[in-house]
Amino acid sequence: MEILNEIKFSMPSLSVNESAARAVVSSFLIQTDPTVEELSDIRTAVSEAVTNAVVHAYRYKQGKIELTVRLLRDREIYIKVRDKGCGIKNIEKAMEPLFTTAPEEERSGLGFSVMQSFMDKLTVRSKEGTGTTVVMRKRLSEHGD
Repeated sequence: MEILNEIKFSMPSLSVNESAARAVVSSFLIQTDPTVEELSDIRTAVSEAVTNAVVHAYRYKQGKIELTVRLLRDREIYIKVRDKGCGIKNIEKAMEPLFTTAPEEERSGLGFSVMQSFMDKLTVRSKEGTGTTVVMRKRLSEHGD
């Protein structure tokens, strides 16, 4: 994986920082000249990943969320969202559409499904008590496609 450019930042797990994460990622990706649709898809996927960390990883406490965005060869985007929260007991179950660990909060349970639908590849690694890492990849279209 040849990295052409990269940005890393961390933020407290506050819901107000979901929009900050979208804004930072968008600003960084402008250099790739993505389509409006591609940028919208990426912003939505990032928002879902950060929201999951805020709502589920640090349920009753505050922690840090680390975000890494890389521009790779061939117009590929790599995004990693990492928390050091409670972790996911059963990743396969958590990735099922409509599954939520917070039904009392009227959560839809579509976060991972949304990420999968907007990105080309989604990988989730987690360990209970240690945290979760979500890696998303998307290849941007060539200009004129």
